Amino acid sequence: MLSRVADTIYWLGRYMERTQALLQTLRIQYIASQDEPQYWGWQPLLLAFGDLSEAELARRAPHTPQVLYHLVFDRENGASAYHNIVRGRENARAVQDHITKEVWQSLNDYYHLIRRDEVAHLTLGEDPVSGLDALLQQGVLYVGTVQNTMPRDEGYIYLKLGKFLERALQTLELLRLSQHLFEQPGEVHSPELRYLLFGLLGYELYVKTYQGQLDAGSVLELVLYNPDFPHSLRYSLGQLLRYCERLKDKSRPESFEQLRFLIGKARNTVAYSTLRAQPGVALGPFLSQVKGELLDVSSALSSLYFGG
Repeated sequence: MLSRVADTIYWLGRYMERTQALLQTLRIQYIASQDEPQYWGWQPLLLAFGDLSEAELARRAPHTPQVLYHLVFDRENGASAYHNIVRGRENARAVQDHITKEVWQSLNDYYHLIRRDEVAHLTLGEDPVSGLDALLQQGVLYVGTVQNTMPRDEGYIYLKLGKFLERALQTLELLRLSQHLFEQPGEVHSPELRYLLFGLLGYELYVKTYQGQLDAGSVLELVLYNPDFPHSLRYSLGQLLRYCERLKDKSRPESFEQLRFLIGKARNTVAYSTLRAQPGVALGPFLSQVKGELLDVSSALSSLYFGG
């Protein structure tokens, strides 16, 4: 496969995973803003996913419709859901010979959906949850279409590498935004823990696994180490290594060994850590270390496989 084609497919996987993570987080945070009397505010999400100056952030943060517009529909915000969907569609159009027509159609439908005035009106006014649900459902349709129509060829491998690298980075970012919950003295049962799990689609698994009250230590254990939780760091890194192994006979030996080493390094950093939620826990440095190792993986893919 040409390096530019592989690069384009890889970034398609990243853009679409990023979009889904952002929309799910916004949906859950909107619900929290309506249900929690002491809601913690939109500032952390605007800092993570927006491109506003301090003055603009302070002005928009108290106004939920302005927050949702900036993070979902704003064409000037390079991190908005709209921008990611547009870039994903452009990438798909550039490699139509390497994806199925059904995958292309689902992405094209996604693009036209987020441009519809009624979706924006619903999301920004009448019923934000229904508006975000409509977008999320189209994202789920895209994922299902990939699973059911794409041949398991080299293009599929790069799509999955992009997907799981982005998923690991998004999980790290949500943990960073919630870092304070895991560094407080005593057992923490903050409602923020529940919304963190909802944002990662992990609340139901948590209840089944721990069968008790939410506490910060168990939440951290699930999100970092659970091998069966699709949004845990351990799971995402395991999938990265799995799809890397499938590149072995499609790569130069030195390129493959370097990429496998870097993914294995990140996976081992997580697998052999023993973090617990407690005062003074070195969660911040740990998250920064893993993020740096994942960015090394991204750089290696760019230089060794995509000619970057």
